[in-house]
Amino acid sequence: MKNVGFIGCGKMGQAMIEGMLTSEIVTADQIMFSTSGQDTLTAIESKFHIRGSLDNRKIAGFANFLFLAVKPDRYESVIKEIKDDIRRDAVIITIAAGVTTKAVEQAFGKPVKVVRTMPNTPSLVREGMTAVSVNPAVSESDLDEILSLLNSFGKTEIMDERLMDAVPAISGSSPAYVYMFIEALADGGVRDGISRDQAYRMAAQAVLGAAKMVLETNSHPGSLKDAVCTPGGSTIEAVAALEENQFRAAVLSAMKACTTKSKELVKNKE
Repeated sequence: MKNVGFIGCGKMGQAMIEGMLTSEIVTADQIMFSTSGQDTLTAIESKFHIRGSLDNRKIAGFANFLFLAVKPDRYESVIKEIKDDIRRDAVIITIAAGVTTKAVEQAFGKPVKVVRTMPNTPSLVREGMTAVSVNPAVSESDLDEILSLLNSFGKTEIMDERLMDAVPAISGSSPAYVYMFIEALADGGVRDGISRDQAYRMAAQAVLGAAKMVLETNSHPGSLKDAVCTPGGSTIEAVAALEENQFRAAVLSAMKACTTKSKELVKNKE
């Protein structure tokens, strides 16, 4: 594996670094990062035993795979700062919503390899879902190495870039919906006398287990749902109540709203 650099090192950047180091896909000597404050720099260096800098240009010159882990509104200024310092073979990897490969190419003002990714917050516990799209300059070998890095903190799916605006609704933002569902399940348990701590643990484990069933059995979610619903039982009563209250329609509406906003963000950056 080649050198990996992070410009910006917030929670998502640190989650990525931890996954890469824990999986041993890279060594500590192969990672560098930059941040804007000395206190943060010292804390991250101490936590991961990797080298940091307050100079973004230093990271740009070091990295074969350069993660731009800054807020979307800082991309233009950061790229302007580092565009003359990146390595000739560098792969630029974005992790911000609404930042297209075309926008990155234009900001650099020269041909560059660009990978657009959209990870999600479960990357913090190495159960992330990262959507990936690339520009034509990225080679198959580049992509293989990038996927190895990204898979160190979860799973990946390669997407056509035209579909990336739909990704927040299904994986980027959806943990928020799931947390709301877990909270609602726990509230129901508390209403029926279960303690709050137990209710959260039981609800979260049930959601985790159900998701694992979908992934590991390759069964249709509808079939798995049917298997829980015995005729005349309590589960089918609960399912009917959810349908009466437009459970699925509410989820679809939320996803549509999310996708619409994602497309607006892209349009505003063009």
